[in-house]
Amino acid sequence: MSAKATINKEVFVPHDEKMLAAVQVKRKTKKKIPFLATGGQGDYMTFICLSVTNKKPAHVSITKVKQFQGSSAFVKRSQWTIDQLRQVNGIDSNKDSPEFDLTFDNAFDQWVAGSAGEKCTFVQILHHTCQRYIPMRKPEFVNCQSKLLGGNSILHSAADSVTSAVQKASQALNERGERLGRAEERTADMMNSAEQFAVTAHKLAMKHKC
Repeated sequence: MSAKATINKEVFVPHDEKMLAAVQVKRKTKKKIPFLATGGQGDYMTFICLSVTNKKPAHVSITKVKQFQGSSAFVKRSQWTIDQLRQVNGIDSNKDSPEFDLTFDNAFDQWVAGSAGEKCTFVQILHHTCQRYIPMRKPEFVNCQSKLLGGNSILHSAADSVTSAVQKASQALNERGERLGRAEERTADMMNSAEQFAVTAHKLAMKHKC
């Protein structure tokens, strides 16, 4: 099971939530932590996760989840509601970049994702989620490529793929129906021909007897 799947299972599912997206990150400037709560020094992995409650009305959260060295457990470290998000800074609107900043009412973090692709996917889903769940005072998305904020986003691409698949299936069914229709017509023609042949043969037989 992947780390992200495990986070969803261990951190969010027990609270009747589902994880919408997650990105593994490191700080641009790493904080010095001389002593960890686990009892000693060590490295850790950090994930920024986006989740939503299953119950209505839905509540969306952005959660910082960590896994400390030597432990298999994932733990929540900080959490904000999506309404507390004020700005998402994509750093460079002209090219793919793994860097992004998140500004909340009471916090500001600068992150570097594991890859530009991971960051792009997370920002796309975050933007889509904000548009869906925040009716007013939506956060700013600055220095982000246009593809992340709509247009050619993976969400639209996925929808287009589904639509295309449905259209192809419908076309295949229509073509199959046309073939079946033509086959039925040929069968009907053959039956009519056979019936006519039988009538003609019967008339010839009766004439021969006379």
